[in-house]
Amino acid sequence: MTQDTSATITLKKPLKRGEQEIAKLKLRKPDTGSLRGCRLSMLLNSDVDSLVMLLPRITEPALTEHDISQMDVKDLVSCASEVVGFLTE
Repeated sequence: MTQDTSATITLKKPLKRGEQEIAKLKLRKPDTGSLRGCRLSMLLNSDVDSLVMLLPRITEPALTEHDISQMDVKDLVSCASEVVGFLTE
């Protein structure tokens, strides 16, 4: 059985970063180092503060806290679903 180590999300509302528009995000499965300082139980409950801490470490392009604060709620929920999937599979 093979486990997915990454996922691609097409954002419903692309993020603007200056002239750049981010329409897709690649999330990689977090390793132990990426999870430093995060509470797994909070991530499993899709806690926003925990996601703000983790997402910059596992997204490509790397999101900033500002990017995440501007993200559409549906897109944040999509990211949270992928993170939970990575941690539970």
